[in-house]
Amino acid sequence: MAELKNKPRVGLGVILVRNDGKVLVGKRKNSHAPYYSIPGGHLDLGETFEDGAIREVKEETDLDIKNPQVIAVTNNLETYHNDGLHYISIALLAQDFSGELKIMEPEKCDEWLWVDPNNLPTPHFDASRMAISCYLEKKFYKKFE
Repeated sequence: MAELKNKPRVGLGVILVRNDGKVLVGKRKNSHAPYYSIPGGHLDLGETFEDGAIREVKEETDLDIKNPQVIAVTNNLETYHNDGLHYISIALLAQDFSGELKIMEPEKCDEWLWVDPNNLPTPHFDASRMAISCYLEKKFYKKFE
């Protein structure tokens, strides 16, 4: 694990947007407790961002997303300063999805909620908060402050 702390890793976050404009967030358990976050995880070796987004959403929610689009890149320095883990996250937007929302990893997520992206529940995971901010402001990247 010490080696992982010395190099940035690549994360994926998927902003699922319903027709009413609400976004999906989960209340996390274990390593990301007590934070809320959009669905996501790690990019697998040799995987495209889009395929990783499709896989992660299916693994976590059982939803099938179509045509996820890369909309932002975030440099998650808050996580680095708090936990010593440096992630670069690719944020994708998915507005076309189907299936029944389920908690597929109950050991990692307490619940899924559809929320107003302008009024996110707190505490909120920095990568998720920054991705949603980029989505709302239509910016590809926001400098860490």
